[in-house]
Amino acid sequence: MNTTIVIADDHPLMLRGLTDFLTSKGFNIIGSAEDGKAAYNLIVKLKPTIAILDIRMPYKTGLEIAEDCKRNELDTKVILITFDKEEEVYDKAIECGVYGYILKEFAIEEIETCISQVVIGKPYFSEEIASYLNASTLENKPETLDLLTKSELRIVKLISENKTSQDIADELSISIRTVDKHRSNVVHKLKLDNRPTSLSIWATLNKDFL
Repeated sequence: MNTTIVIADDHPLMLRGLTDFLTSKGFNIIGSAEDGKAAYNLIVKLKPTIAILDIRMPYKTGLEIAEDCKRNELDTKVILITFDKEEEVYDKAIECGVYGYILKEFAIEEIETCISQVVIGKPYFSEEIASYLNASTLENKPETLDLLTKSELRIVKLISENKTSQDIADELSISIRTVDKHRSNVVHKLKLDNRPTSLSIWATLNKDFL
């Protein structure tokens, strides 16, 4: 499959550096932009496999673009590059269904690995960012999966695929209330904290075991 990529960053040097680097590695860069609005228009028009976006850009942030892609069911997988290590930003990224989240200082080292994971549908997050996750999330190694019922496991697997409660309810032909009840049982069993995104993060980190 020919992986097509759009890159957007409001720092011309970063944009050129990343574009040149990926082109030299044989990736097919089909468009680049220096602001969020132009980037989103390129995604809609060119339908790239992957969009590599700076989080903070004029007109539209990388997060807002990811949100729009999810809302409009665009197939482009979003990778965010950022200097942000704040929990809220990371949590919001997970919520928006981004596939990759890497720190700018490691962008050149990590971008190839990130792309190769994302292309096969596996999320990739910089370890430096993942390390902020609270201890309970990290301690819950897959043996805790034994605590979950078959229905709960099925729901957690769908959560790891960035499905919303509505998507899950539709797919399993159950009510949203039932989905939410399962979610809250799982959070309780895994001893996760009550942040809305804790379960999404846990599911993403343990995707391979589901």
